[in-house]
Amino acid sequence: MGVRHAREYADILSDLTAAVSAIPNSYTFFEMTREEWEELGDPERAEVMEALADDVFYGLGQQTDIRVGDGAVVYVPKRHVIEVVQGDNVIQVVRLI
Repeated sequence: MGVRHAREYADILSDLTAAVSAIPNSYTFFEMTREEWEELGDPERAEVMEALADDVFYGLGQQTDIRVGDGAVVYVPKRHVIEVVQGDNVIQVVRLI
């Protein structure tokens, strides 16, 4: 399947990294504890969030929604977007075109 996109991947990854960083407890995607997360410095946290965004992007090519921390990331192919959802609210939208 794959996530179809027309924007540069680097731009999508940057936007998606910011979006997943806004999800509370997103680090639990990697089975990290709060203590492990808090031990990381800002550069390491940024690396973890970028890796998370990259993994989620490619995972969305296999399934259209992925749980991340206290939210979810949803690929909406008809609208050419990735939505970051918390509860019933879309908190961020990442454009793919």
